[in-house]
Amino acid sequence: MKRFILICLSFLFVCALAACSNTEREDGSLDEQETSPAGVESMQTGESAENPYTVDTLISDVIADPVFGDYGRLIFPVDTGYYSGETLGSLRLTWYSNIDPDKTVEITNYMKEHAGLGDTIFYDIYSEEEKADDPAKEDTGLFFFKGNPGEKFAVCNAGGGFAYVGAMHDSFPHALELSKRGYNAFALIYRPGAQTACEDLARAISFIFEHAEELEVDTDCYSLWGGSAGARMAAYLGSYGPAAFGGDELPGPGTVVMQYTGHSEYLESDPPTYVCVGENDGIASWRTMENRLEGMSALGIDTEFHKYPGLSHGFGLGTGTVAEGWIEDAVAFWEKHM
Repeated sequence: MKRFILICLSFLFVCALAACSNTEREDGSLDEQETSPAGVESMQTGESAENPYTVDTLISDVIADPVFGDYGRLIFPVDTGYYSGETLGSLRLTWYSNIDPDKTVEITNYMKEHAGLGDTIFYDIYSEEEKADDPAKEDTGLFFFKGNPGEKFAVCNAGGGFAYVGAMHDSFPHALELSKRGYNAFALIYRPGAQTACEDLARAISFIFEHAEELEVDTDCYSLWGGSAGARMAAYLGSYGPAAFGGDELPGPGTVVMQYTGHSEYLESDPPTYVCVGENDGIASWRTMENRLEGMSALGIDTEFHKYPGLSHGFGLGTGTVAEGWIEDAVAFWEKHM
């Protein structure tokens, strides 16, 4: 029954997103997707030994960089129909606003630097035998943004309407910022579809627990982060735990951090939950998110809710917007429950 519900939800959610690709306002008008933040002239345009990638670097060159091996193709959506632009500076993702080219350059340079130093920045979550049995599992894995040894971990899940994974804007930036604060952060690349996405998240959590010593992570009070479809994944795993989706019998997250999603289901056993969303989001109503948290609060679950005027769907870190700095609030909320 649960699998049937998730499949239905996935279908309805993708249909809703397809109808809102230009972000429909509540009054029925369309809000065109926002362009890049102001100050493009200040972006990193000069290549250096420390930062070999620039806004002018071709996305195809990053994907094909030998330092990444086979997983370079997973840095950007494997379904190329969901992004546009040939260079790092011109990258656009379907259903997302406020994409920060400087952050895209920073992330790819971070990956290149650490991979070049011999650090493991990507982990397969499925065996070769499992991938042979189900080729779709070839397009999965965990990108690792390492923090302090022995520190707690977070798994960040990008959205994309369960049609693709918009990691470069919706999970990589979050994971990088968490690692800067000392936390061990993972960004999951999962199979599209609500059921398979939750199964991949359950497997990822199980993988991290199984390899906690090697990864040097503290598994107590881990957190799940997500935007849009990724927020639904975090919420489902928060409600039901990894075992419900084929993972190991493990504790659920200590905290869930959700951005811009219409998810309304919750249980009395749900973990503390932080939510933020834009008031002009025509895909995920802030009222739906607020109502869910009010219901959870009535059950004694600690919650925190933020809505931002003028912002549409998929603002990510919110750099250069009224939402900038929200991640600090979310980290503080997580730390409160450690």
